[in-house]
Amino acid sequence: MDEEYSAASSVGGGGKKAGVGGKQHNTLPFWGNETSMNLNPLILANIQSSSYFKVHLFKLKTYHEVVDEIYYQVKHMEPWERGSRKTSGQTGMCGGVRGVGAGGIVSTAYCLLYKLYTLRLTRKQVNGLLNHTDSAYIRALGFMYLRYTQPPGDLYDWYEDYLQDEEEIDVKAGGGQVSQLCKPLAKWCISS
Repeated sequence: MDEEYSAASSVGGGGKKAGVGGKQHNTLPFWGNETSMNLNPLILANIQSSSYFKVHLFKLKTYHEVVDEIYYQVKHMEPWERGSRKTSGQTGMCGGVRGVGAGGIVSTAYCLLYKLYTLRLTRKQVNGLLNHTDSAYIRALGFMYLRYTQPPGDLYDWYEDYLQDEEEIDVKAGGGQVSQLCKPLAKWCISS
């Protein structure tokens, strides 16, 4: 198993350089906790108990169905829907500073992120998300998928070709915090 991981991990990210030096495997390595997808336990619990995930997303069986759902349903990248968390009176990490304090209604984006994880995407599918031309949110979920599932040392190889991307997304529930797609990527690379 460790040999398989090392071989898959050593081929690098999904960018143009990844194919250099021979044919690349289509299977992606997984890094971290395979049970939780490395998600915060509160977010994961809210995803798994949400009717949107259990009923609606359960019906979606293919990669293309999930990508279509992202296109039509994702409007921001925050973990919680606007106004669904109570954070008044809480301090420290529970004060909402990191977005995971008190539970609320988990966002469509995070439910779809976890749905993508249940499909165990291939390298080709992840590249399809990253290079999708119809929606910046499809691309953003591709980058988030990588951030939560891939070895930190591989992230720069995946993100490098996209760091100058100027396409904008709304990172805050309820709107009002538009950011270039590349800015969160740069922060993720630095924090890894």
